[in-house]
Amino acid sequence: MSFNIYHNLVINTSPKEVFDAVTLPKHLDNWWTLKSSGKPELHAEYNLNFTDEYDWYCKVSQVKPNESFHLKMTKSDDDWNPTTFGFDLVDTKNGTLLKFSHVNWLKENNEFKNSSFCWAMLLNDLKNYLEEGKIVPFDERN
Repeated sequence: MSFNIYHNLVINTSPKEVFDAVTLPKHLDNWWTLKSSGKPELHAEYNLNFTDEYDWYCKVSQVKPNESFHLKMTKSDDDWNPTTFGFDLVDTKNGTLLKFSHVNWLKENNEFKNSSFCWAMLLNDLKNYLEEGKIVPFDERN
């Protein structure tokens, strides 16, 4: 049995803008990571660095420009290692519907619950970044 996190939100911008913001390190560092590297190409490796202690790696498991982007964790902590998270984008008349998933958690423990909450907060930061150009300094992010 595995546990999954799902969040949906509409961002008032194009799928390309959302895709770039969730795939390109120059954007990821503005709403999520301290510093990151990687290219949105199938099987490419991403480095997601939050601190020296949280210097994680993952590989692109699914990518379709302006439509979907999923990453499989390869080096993180025991709770995150078996997981894959991703962004599926649907163009709507009100902007882009972002369907977020973070799947294959082994336990419904505190890390799972905390991560679900943190993703909701971070996705809101992503929305504010894209709609308003708002960048939250890394040390002020949840």
